[in-house]
Amino acid sequence: MNKQELTAMVAEILSTMDAPPMVKAGEYHAAAPQPEAKQTHYQDGDFVPDVTALDLRKLYLTENPENGEKYRKMKERTPARLGSGKAGPRYKTLTMLRFRADHAAAQDAVFSQVPEDFAAKNGMVEVQTRCHDKDEYLTRPDHGRCFDEENQKKIRAAIPGTPRVQIVVGDGLSSAAITANAMDCLESLKEGLKLKGIDPGTPIFVRYCRVGAGDAIGDVTGCELVCMLVGERPGLVTDKSMSAYITYKPRTGVSESARTVVSNIHAQGTPAVEAGAHIAGLIETILKKQVSGVGLHMEAGV
Repeated sequence: MNKQELTAMVAEILSTMDAPPMVKAGEYHAAAPQPEAKQTHYQDGDFVPDVTALDLRKLYLTENPENGEKYRKMKERTPARLGSGKAGPRYKTLTMLRFRADHAAAQDAVFSQVPEDFAAKNGMVEVQTRCHDKDEYLTRPDHGRCFDEENQKKIRAAIPGTPRVQIVVGDGLSSAAITANAMDCLESLKEGLKLKGIDPGTPIFVRYCRVGAGDAIGDVTGCELVCMLVGERPGLVTDKSMSAYITYKPRTGVSESARTVVSNIHAQGTPAVEAGAHIAGLIETILKKQVSGVGLHMEAGV
């Protein structure tokens, strides 16, 4: 095929692109009536609904279900994206918009920072791991588990003596989780410990914090137990999930199986205040048993 023949073939193909598609060499007819396109006119200042405000447990978009009521009751037990409906072979527009909005919120939670004045406003001393910025924090997890000499001195100055219980609030992988849940959980936790006759000590805030930073704080303070409230890696259900990691005899090199974890602390999971009271009870048990993590669960009656 020479250049002229190729040019003619391309021109012929382009000339047919505006024609209706052919199905098995026959005339094309839509399988079902197609909705007419409606023009929507927006003006500056018009209100656009926030799709993230919709409750996923109640967002049911399947048309003409065989047993919609039972499905709705099942859906109320989980925020999973069930009953999303479809438009032909595709998801519905609302389903796609909500998915993209939740994905964007998860990314924002990872890349945004806890406010600079967060620790000062809440009466805590702020220290920082060896990470210098967010990029280093995300690419060098090992730097988020230890402190330089300057920050070790700040920890020693902020925490008097050798505390029995050391509470740590760390930004972790979700700044949104900390700003939404940490202080409510912390206040409930402190009150719960006081009621059990346990000194809650002096909480501190750690920026660019990984869970292992609690072990380094154990090295510096010699505390008997560390409880770290930290923002978890966000997902598409929520960007505000926080967890508590409780470690008995924390030290650098302790195994992950030695931690007791309370996860899913957020509005759609375990509320922050309720979680704080539960964590206080766990700390009391761990101090009595002198073990946390897998070892605690192997104890009879725990």
